[in-house]
Amino acid sequence: MRKLVCASVASLALLSACSEEPVTQTAVDSRGVEIRWTSYGIPHIKAENWEGLGFGLASAVATNTVCVLARELITVRGEQARYFGDSERNINNDAFHKALLHSAKLDEYLNYGSDESKSMDRGFVDGYNHFVSSHQGQFPATCNNQPWVKAIDLNDLARLAIGTGIRYGLGRVTEAIVTAAPGTALAALTPLDLQVDVETIGSNAVAFGRELTDNGRGILLGNPHYPWQGASRFHLAHLTLPGELDVMGVGLIASPRIAIGFSSEIAWSHTVSTALRFTMFRLDLVPGDPMAYSLGDEIRNIEVIDVEVETPSGLVNRTAYMTHLGPVVASDTTPWTDQYVYVMRDVNYENYRGGDQYQAIQQAHNVAELKAALGKYQGAAFVNTIAADSSGGALYADMSAIPNVSAELLERCDAGDGGRIITLNGSDPSCDWQVDPEAAAPGLMPPSQQPNLITEKYVTNSNDSYWLSNPDMRLEGFSPIIGNEQSTRSLRTRAGLNLVEEILNSGEPVNQSMVQDMLFEHRNYGAELLLDDILKVCQLKHNSELTEACDILSNWDRRQDVTSVGAHIYNEFWIAAARGINAHFAVPFDVDDPVHTPRGLTID
Repeated sequence: MRKLVCASVASLALLSACSEEPVTQTAVDSRGVEIRWTSYGIPHIKAENWEGLGFGLASAVATNTVCVLARELITVRGEQARYFGDSERNINNDAFHKALLHSAKLDEYLNYGSDESKSMDRGFVDGYNHFVSSHQGQFPATCNNQPWVKAIDLNDLARLAIGTGIRYGLGRVTEAIVTAAPGTALAALTPLDLQVDVETIGSNAVAFGRELTDNGRGILLGNPHYPWQGASRFHLAHLTLPGELDVMGVGLIASPRIAIGFSSEIAWSHTVSTALRFTMFRLDLVPGDPMAYSLGDEIRNIEVIDVEVETPSGLVNRTAYMTHLGPVVASDTTPWTDQYVYVMRDVNYENYRGGDQYQAIQQAHNVAELKAALGKYQGAAFVNTIAADSSGGALYADMSAIPNVSAELLERCDAGDGGRIITLNGSDPSCDWQVDPEAAAPGLMPPSQQPNLITEKYVTNSNDSYWLSNPDMRLEGFSPIIGNEQSTRSLRTRAGLNLVEEILNSGEPVNQSMVQDMLFEHRNYGAELLLDDILKVCQLKHNSELTEACDILSNWDRRQDVTSVGAHIYNEFWIAAARGINAHFAVPFDVDDPVHTPRGLTID
């Protein structure tokens, strides 16, 4: 496990101590691509050029997960119903991908990018195809000899990239797009749920700078949480292109890049950001014509996109509707009436910069260069970046792809219900995302208006907004589309900040083992805040079942270890109580003490 731990807790002072595991297998391709497989199935890929690097990475990913990647390729091609049954869900998903990932969109993606990025993509396609053709009959049972494991082309990589990017926007409303039709009865419309539940995601990262570490170098704890199954699972690899790149880390199975990792000079991690990646727009329809809408003094027609989905029993037709802002989304809260139609514009449907973005990140020598790379491309789709470098710098930044919607524009153009999901007046041209020449693409928020912090102390994030990246250096005054400020933080955010506070209060310089121990603390911070008061309530009640539970909780070590008796009882209590507990805190949220409030329970 030593190499894995070194990859997870990237202490730049001690990377040289992460010695190589014994080589278990080496393969050298005729293209000059070398893949060394070491213990724990880690591929170390060395190539002579970017195309060879892509070839080797694809070979390694396919070796470990060919069935998973092949299935995802079928998904973004819109062929689920053809191979896996004509359920309504499969048909709708296929129609969505066929309607939105059309040839013109793919051409836009493929025409963008540096020569190096394009070369790596070509190599990835060749590497995957070489693996598929040379391993016929040798795949895992899940996909062995299945017709859906087949050769790919660059269009497929474009589909994967766009499909991954839109998962927190258009990808959440697939059915509402391909079942949209004017005048549909409200009761027949799809319910819409666009809120990202922060309780279901769990990434954490802390970067310590030279003022706090024992050797003046940076230390990064990267603790990303993403699915353990499917194409969003991480794949670990080490990529070397002599003189240009030497980086180790993880990328999603469905992505031909390393997304989180480290070099000899810098280490970085990601957490999913609170920034919205889309806005809804309400368009005013022309009276008597549900297929035409006004845009200032203009009248524009809604484009009809008809697609055919292949199923075992024949072709199924579906229709999507497109505007200059994006597709029509018809739901119970965004109905297509005789007055209005609602559409979604997703910033990552227009994001073709991911390949160049991650190449620039991987080639950065310090956090200042990493920040500059983030600002140049703004190609990170939906994440914060937390990093540390060998000179002792620490970085937090949400300089990702975010719509340029200021607080002023939101107040002037709001056509929604005032909730977190933003709906703008799409028939007023001045209410579209603002164009700023500083931004990497039209409609993006410029880097100067995005939260970031470079320090020699520390930064952290646990999926909350940017506000308390460091409580002593608060980031404030940004657009509400990025996140909230001066409000209660999640227990996970507060737990992380509390752990950092305890380390700093110890008076000892921060070292690698301290940071590694943070990962395995397994403390239940909610219990540390509330359990004493809960046990006081127990003493006031006289119920045999409650008494037994309280006795167990009184002896619980307030950890989530496998030996912690009582953790499950507290967890069940918290699931039931969390939504309504705010009204019962003894000490309410205090903007001047956000790490330690709210806390305690009122007892009456």
